[in-house]
Amino acid sequence: MGRHKLEEFLTPLLVVAVALVGPDGFILMQQRDFSAVHGGLWEFPGGKLDPGEAPEFAAARELAEELGLHIDPRALDPVGFASGHTAPASEGGTEPRRPLVILLYACRAWQGTPHPHEAEAIAWCAPDTIGQLAMPPLDYPLAEALCRYLGEHSLPAGDNRR
Repeated sequence: MGRHKLEEFLTPLLVVAVALVGPDGFILMQQRDFSAVHGGLWEFPGGKLDPGEAPEFAAARELAEELGLHIDPRALDPVGFASGHTAPASEGGTEPRRPLVILLYACRAWQGTPHPHEAEAIAWCAPDTIGQLAMPPLDYPLAEALCRYLGEHSLPAGDNRR
C-alpha cells in the first residue's frame, strides 16, 4: 500500500446525515440507489464532506443535491454521531475499510419540496418506526439517538413544506 493510500485508509471518512422533521413529527428517509453499496437500504439523507468543508455546509449542499431542498446551515441541530468502518465496495470485497464517522443533524426549516434526485425513493416515517427499516448498520444507532433527541428537545417550527 502506497503512502497516499495508507494516509487515506487511516483518515476517517466524515459523513453528514439530516433528519428532516415534518410538522407532524414524521422523519424523511431515503432509499439508497440499488446499484450503490448498501443498495436498496433506507437512510437519512446526507453525504460526504468535501475537503475543508464544515459539516453544516456539507449537509445543506447534500440536501440540495439529493432532494432539491434549500436549508440554512444555521437551522441544523446536532443530534449525535455513529462511528465504524466503511463497507466493502463489493460483496465479499477484501479492500481495506476506512474508519467512518456519521454526524446526524435534525432540521425542521427548509424551502422546497423534497424529490429523490439520487435515491430510489423517499418516505415520511414515524420516528419510532425508523429502527424497523432495513438500513446500513450505522443508521440504527443514529435512529436511536434521534428518538432520544426528539423526546428531550422541542425543535422550533420552521418554513418547511411537504
